[in-house]
Amino acid sequence: MLFCKGKSYHVPAACIIAFTLVMMTLAYVWTQRHSLQPKITQEGNLCRGEIANNTITALKDTRTFIIAPYFDDRESKMTRVIGIVHHKEVKDLFCWFCCQPDGEIYISKAAIYVHSDRFGFPYAATDMLCLEPQNCDPNFVSISWARKGNIDQLPRFEIKNRKVETFPVEFTVCISTMFGNYSNVLQFIQSMEMYKILGVQKVMIYKNSCSQLMEKVLEFYIADGTVEIIPWPITSYLKVSPGWRFMEDGTHIGYYGQITALNDCIYRNMYRSKFVLLNDIDEIILPIKHPHWKIMMSSLQEQNPGAGIFLFENHIFPKTVYASTDIFNITSWNAVPGVNILQHIHREPDRKYVINPKKMIVNPRKVVQTSVHSVLHAYGDSVNVPLDVALVYHCREPLQGKLPRESLIRDTTLWRYNSSLIMNVNKVLQKTVL
Repeated sequence: MLFCKGKSYHVPAACIIAFTLVMMTLAYVWTQRHSLQPKITQEGNLCRGEIANNTITALKDTRTFIIAPYFDDRESKMTRVIGIVHHKEVKDLFCWFCCQPDGEIYISKAAIYVHSDRFGFPYAATDMLCLEPQNCDPNFVSISWARKGNIDQLPRFEIKNRKVETFPVEFTVCISTMFGNYSNVLQFIQSMEMYKILGVQKVMIYKNSCSQLMEKVLEFYIADGTVEIIPWPITSYLKVSPGWRFMEDGTHIGYYGQITALNDCIYRNMYRSKFVLLNDIDEIILPIKHPHWKIMMSSLQEQNPGAGIFLFENHIFPKTVYASTDIFNITSWNAVPGVNILQHIHREPDRKYVINPKKMIVNPRKVVQTSVHSVLHAYGDSVNVPLDVALVYHCREPLQGKLPRESLIRDTTLWRYNSSLIMNVNKVLQKTVL
């Protein structure tokens, strides 16, 4: 309620102006909300249109690319469409819902949220939020830049997450993206076997390209039920950059659309996995205080009951610095292309005034939008996990290449798993490479 008091001659006028502004604001909010409500446009038609089966689907405006729609009722009954759009040129999009069995078509204007971590590129990961009709639970949605038209001419996308599963998987690793004819076979197998030792049940890989030998290894892991491949032909639609920052070079999106893939992986596993790990294939979230992820996460949750995002410090183990592995009797691995992580147990020290980037284990049901090193929007708290509990083992090119060997920190945490790791890697190599 608005109260206006005072003896000044100008107070009543000021009060009227204030009241008018409040009413105008409320009217604007109501109008905006009302404009997003789904409206019935056609009755008695069959739900037609070709079902889209590709991971990436370009709309006719050529500025919008649809990945997948997901049912999301955490705040209201709506469909959240994960996609990629041009951050300036896409202004209006509409969700076309077809309700069975009557074939009524409802059109809902999308609220378009371009993710803030665009890093200067013209295209970015985007959420398109569409309120659903209250009187039906549509299984498909079509996306159009126009409010009018023929739904038969629009591709239909299945709305995922309509049926909630009871977390058949405890840990899923999201790898995005495999590109550049990826051929680091040995390190890939070692990472996969370390994930399994630590507790993973599923690894999802957004694959753009890899070598023939890597394809053979992937087929092995697909057959044993560990790997699920999500085709990621982003180079067919956009000019991609292998870097994360825009360099004014005519590219459209950074790092092969990594951020979009990570967000899709979060929603794809929203009700399939208790926890989701977001890291690259050359990274392992390595427990130090606990033997594996399950005990570690149980302890972290007990200490932080309101948290949904757990951030682990990334530490570089340069692949240019070697340790002897003669005691392990793994000379047969020399014939396999790629890095042998057991040889790399020296990590770079922290740099003054430089904060180490993080990788994450998240409860996907607490995440709204994610970036690579942190979440952008979430329902739960974020926790920085101490270094004495776990770190991200990242075996790659050095960041401090001029440091002498004696300045590096010898860290043999990985060797705690050498017996199981060597045995498991040997089994895979015998069936795939050797």
